[in-house]
Amino acid sequence: MTLTDAKVLDDVSWAILTELQNDARVPFSELGRKVGLSAPAVAERVRRLEDAGVIRGYRAELDLSKLGYTLLAVIRISVDNPREDAFVGRVRDMREVLSCDRVTGTDCSVLRVAVTGVPHLDEVIRTLKAYGSPVTSIVLSSPVQSRLVGKP
Repeated sequence: MTLTDAKVLDDVSWAILTELQNDARVPFSELGRKVGLSAPAVAERVRRLEDAGVIRGYRAELDLSKLGYTLLAVIRISVDNPREDAFVGRVRDMREVLSCDRVTGTDCSVLRVAVTGVPHLDEVIRTLKAYGSPVTSIVLSSPVQSRLVGKP
């Protein structure tokens, strides 16, 4: 089934996706009441959304500060093309890296990292210096965090 298939992404499917983004643990019976379907019909819709790759997984949202990660930073870095594979392999293995995006512009990658403090951030920066010249910004606040995806 393709993403353009109206049966996959109709208004009811979008309503299901909205509810699951708010609470991925909602029982299908409750979800069905919210979207006007039976629990088995919701289960079938969710299965089709999973099969189509629209729903890629279910995760817990963690409070990083309660886990000891009290500092967030954004690190931009430009890596020479021959070193890019090694760089990507290295950042995939770094537990501090929450995300790494390849971007256009002066820098080729933007990383979001969580660390326990400034000394820990310094270790991360030193590690990344083997691949380029990292430019680091400490996150002071995040007024817009993970936002729900809605129908375009």
